Amino acid sequence: MSDAVLTDELWSRLEPLIPVRQRRFRYPGRARTSDRAALEGILFAARTGVSWNALPTAAFGASGATCWRRLKEWHEAGVWQQLHELLLAELRAASRLDLSAAIVDSSHLRALKGGTFTGPSPVDRGKLGSKHHVITDAAGIPLAVILTGGNRNDITQLLPLLDAVPPARGLVGRPLRRPRRIYADRGYDFDKYRRLLRARGVTPHIARRNTAHGSGLGTHRWPVERTIAWLHAFKKLRLRTERRADIHRALVSLACSVICLRQLILN
Repeated sequence: MSDAVLTDELWSRLEPLIPVRQRRFRYPGRARTSDRAALEGILFAARTGVSWNALPTAAFGASGATCWRRLKEWHEAGVWQQLHELLLAELRAASRLDLSAAIVDSSHLRALKGGTFTGPSPVDRGKLGSKHHVITDAAGIPLAVILTGGNRNDITQLLPLLDAVPPARGLVGRPLRRPRRIYADRGYDFDKYRRLLRARGVTPHIARRNTAHGSGLGTHRWPVERTIAWLHAFKKLRLRTERRADIHRALVSLACSVICLRQLILN
């Protein structure tokens, strides 16, 4: 799927969600840069990792500063989250969302400029970093991503991830929100959390520490690892270059929507 087709499909879903801004009748000032041009600039920056100041304005008709502001505005208005939930509903309506199970995992990323939600990373010689905590459906469709400091233990985000899963609409009847099973690696091996999951009606399948490999969970867990690789294909998410956590979260939410859209169109 070409970038142009992807952008067209994304724009057709995003445009109705963008709040309408009324232009002043008297002294309206310079015309506002088109939202479509800003989206194209935001997607380019997210994919390539180029700094906002270096974004080629002539190529999109929107400056890097404009794209950054529009990304922030839409995040504050809840547009990116609405877009993600809309695409999840489309996937469910097309029978491509499998909430019979969910998979959780996390990944480290170095925080080059510091900022909030950072901490010394235990897997990167104590350098400042952040973590993406990811939950997907059984096929690897991203349901939610939580940003924390690089020193946060994975298990602390297990229940918040489960709570962050949005209601999956798209079919007649009550929206689905909670998977029947959850798969996780040894980093989530705490009996307390197994009990808490069962109390919520979720059956835990978590690898045990200090046991030999070969439990078979890898056959269920690999989709979340692939999804993390898809997220990190957006170079602005491979390394954290945004000091502000809200801007980074907006980029994560946009990336999740793009992944959902690709699965909807390609499969």
